[in-house]
Amino acid sequence: MSQKRSASSAKWLAEHEADHYVQEARRLGYRSRAAFKLIELNEKDKLIKPGMAVVDLGAAPGGWSQIARPLLGAKGRLIATDILDMDALPNVDFLMGDFREEPVLKAIEALVGENAIDLVLSDMAPNLSGIDSADQAASLYLCELALDFAKAHLKNGGTFAAKVFQGEGFEQYLKAVRAAFGSVAIRKPKASRARSSEVYLVAKNFRRV
Repeated sequence: MSQKRSASSAKWLAEHEADHYVQEARRLGYRSRAAFKLIELNEKDKLIKPGMAVVDLGAAPGGWSQIARPLLGAKGRLIATDILDMDALPNVDFLMGDFREEPVLKAIEALVGENAIDLVLSDMAPNLSGIDSADQAASLYLCELALDFAKAHLKNGGTFAAKVFQGEGFEQYLKAVRAAFGSVAIRKPKASRARSSEVYLVAKNFRRV
């Protein structure tokens, strides 16, 4: 590791350890500081209701599933999926694998039925290389995959909430989301770091073509 990279990593670690949301997540037993982003989105946009069927894409380490599952009640279902493993959560069905692959899709459909999902959540982000253009392209690719999944599996009137990084391709992606949903809001939760270009799109009233 170069001296510059080492200094940069040490600075990031120091900021991370001092972060209010990191400290609060540890105090409350949340798996990640991202939990606070979903809490705020849900308070503002009423995403999660009892009895829903929800899919959490790129769920590991489980911060969003941990918040969402108790809100769904006894009759709700939550399917979490990631290419990384995730420690079990009560009443969460975790599928390890790539959600683009047929066995994972079939397993999701077996749990909730085809086109029977009420809400698709995506807090996915790529492993960052530090090259802005490459990172933006990789991030947007994940967003497009999440949107394709939502369009294929949401029920009519369903909701999609996803992390997107503003930059090249963002406006085109926003346009594609707006074409499929009745309303789209852009949110910047307080737990999102101020210098980050991340925002969350909350898209409601899916229109199946």
